[in-house]
Amino acid sequence: MDEHRDDEGAKTGMWIFIFTELLLFGGLFIVYSVYRYLNPAAFHLAAEELDTFIGTVNTVILLVSSMTIAMSISAIQYKNKKLTLLLMGITIFLALVFMVNKYFEWSGKIAHGIYPGSPTLMEASQGEILFFGLYYAMTGLHALHIVIGVAFIAYVMRMVVKDEVQHDNFTILENSGLYWHLVDLIWIFLFPLFYLIT
Repeated sequence: MDEHRDDEGAKTGMWIFIFTELLLFGGLFIVYSVYRYLNPAAFHLAAEELDTFIGTVNTVILLVSSMTIAMSISAIQYKNKKLTLLLMGITIFLALVFMVNKYFEWSGKIAHGIYPGSPTLMEASQGEILFFGLYYAMTGLHALHIVIGVAFIAYVMRMVVKDEVQHDNFTILENSGLYWHLVDLIWIFLFPLFYLIT
């Protein structure tokens, strides 16, 4: 018996999910903008504590990973299973590199006593406390999305290996790519907000 497929329904469902995620982060961006407007000097001072170089490297990493996941979709359409798996593997590897960079960035801040509720941060101005609260909340939520994205792509890789995803049935691969582009898009907004606008 043929398996029922609803590719359009699956794509529509993913787009609706992405829309809800954009609403979530859009709300956080509005909160950030309001607090930044109310505390411009403190936000400027706090932003100088962040490492722009690491932020830039992570931006390049995510942009390249978006390219590799998009190329994997093209590869499966050309019936190149090995290249599809290679490109998906590179995407996961780049995501892990991003997370390692984020770990070192966060651990450096924590080692200097800059984290929510720390005695060092409690001595700072209200604006700086707000900045770092938003920084940890928003970049932490983004990191959670990366972990989910890696798990999703790894699951689809398994399906590709088992030939459950092929040149004529790759909607789930497209959906994993859409989710990964969402992760990339969110970072494209987070990077300038926290690292560049000082």
